[in-house]
Amino acid sequence: MVGLVASAAGGVERWLADGLARPLAERGWRVAITVTPTAARWLEPHLDALRATTDLPVRWTSRLPTEPKPHPVPDAFAFAPATANSLAKLALGIGDNQALTVLCEGLGRGTPVVVLPQLSEDQAGHPAHRGHLAVLRSAGVVLAADLAAVLAELDRVARPRG
Repeated sequence: MVGLVASAAGGVERWLADGLARPLAERGWRVAITVTPTAARWLEPHLDALRATTDLPVRWTSRLPTEPKPHPVPDAFAFAPATANSLAKLALGIGDNQALTVLCEGLGRGTPVVVLPQLSEDQAGHPAHRGHLAVLRSAGVVLAADLAAVLAELDRVARPRG
């Protein structure tokens, strides 16, 4: 089980389903997709393509306490794309939406997390950014440079159960 988490960064609507969700499923992963609320708005016309890659619901809202958990606990996470805002929140343990909540819980459990940051040079130049990345690295988060690296790192840190 891999938790695929996405935030709203330019182009996510073009590549999330075919560039990451489908290749993960083809590698034998069962994919649990959770996106930030803004990403859900961007991805609305593409939700059917995402749903076609998994037998689980695509999530962006929290469940009620009386509802069962819709996703099993993942063996690993891919967080792609990860915006500067979401990276900062993850480093600080701020789970203010469903996507960040599952990632914060995963880090707390020691679940392998592979992150594909997507931010501008100006955002990367912010004085706090390097510290956020250092916190995430110290927690075992692997930073990937592109989609191929996300897939390769997931293969390295965890294997799908087939």
